[in-house]
Amino acid sequence: MPQENTRFAERTRIQLDAPEQFAVVFHNDDFTTMDFVMDVLINIFFKSQADACALMLKVHEEGRGVAGVYPLDIARSKATKALLMAREEGFPLKITLEKV
Repeated sequence: MPQENTRFAERTRIQLDAPEQFAVVFHNDDFTTMDFVMDVLINIFFKSQADACALMLKVHEEGRGVAGVYPLDIARSKATKALLMAREEGFPLKITLEKV
């Protein structure tokens, strides 16, 4: 009887940690229009009209507001898109990332 060469694959479980999360924070200024901020929140952060309006008013009244919380790459990408859009329109919009 021929001898069978049996191999067993050893499985290793890998524990993956959740990626660090970062808040995308909009800051109030006296030049960026409310309509522009709402446009950015709707088109880049996919907020509804009502949510964008509420967040825009929060930024206006309190000086800052969180547009969303994402892994670093996504947060950085959304912030960069928003800032490029603002610069194209001549607005000094300020957006920062804060580790959550």
